[in-house]
Amino acid sequence: MLTMKKTSNYFITLEGIEGVGKSTQLSFIRNYLLKSKQPLVVTREPGGTPMAEELRKVLLQKNKEPVTQEAELLLLFAGRAQHIAQVIRPALAAGKWVICDRFTDATYAYQGGGRGMSLEQIAMLEKWVQQDLHPDLVLLLDAPVKTALKRIKRRRMKDRIEMEQESFFQRVRDGYLARAEQFPNRYKIIDARQPCLKVQKQIKSILDELLPNL
Repeated sequence: MLTMKKTSNYFITLEGIEGVGKSTQLSFIRNYLLKSKQPLVVTREPGGTPMAEELRKVLLQKNKEPVTQEAELLLLFAGRAQHIAQVIRPALAAGKWVICDRFTDATYAYQGGGRGMSLEQIAMLEKWVQQDLHPDLVLLLDAPVKTALKRIKRRRMKDRIEMEQESFFQRVRDGYLARAEQFPNRYKIIDARQPCLKVQKQIKSILDELLPNL
């Protein structure tokens, strides 16, 4: 049973390395909650607002000019600040569920784990930008790195992050699993190696724990 606040709406994030099927499961979650008559906002990071989407392009495109780790981290939080102010907080205040494809846990995993940046610096930016805002539930789609990377090899166009080495994604996965161990009441780990329908059955079971609270 989830140990969570009693409320009429939730802030849920979907996390995981590339190739674990987040886009497919995000669509499933959206449709399932809409069928359950929940007022809903579905969004993503980086992105979520016009300005933040422009920052997403800068972050993910292949640049002739190398992007420093510090610039990457600050751009992420700049977009997040806009996203929180313009989309997430207003939606939650209006009683809507917010489902977000990635949030700050991704920063801890990718920039902290993958890039080796200071977790203390990330935490400082998190506190400044988010204050008391944190996801109520993090759905972590988890799969071995080799399995996940086999899936993204089929993609014709890869962004700057998807072009990273296998060792980078292993550090990212380790970063996610460390976060899940640190925050067990907030995280639910889902085995993304399973067939899609089995993954969706597990997600549905988790969501159903929340729906009766309404």
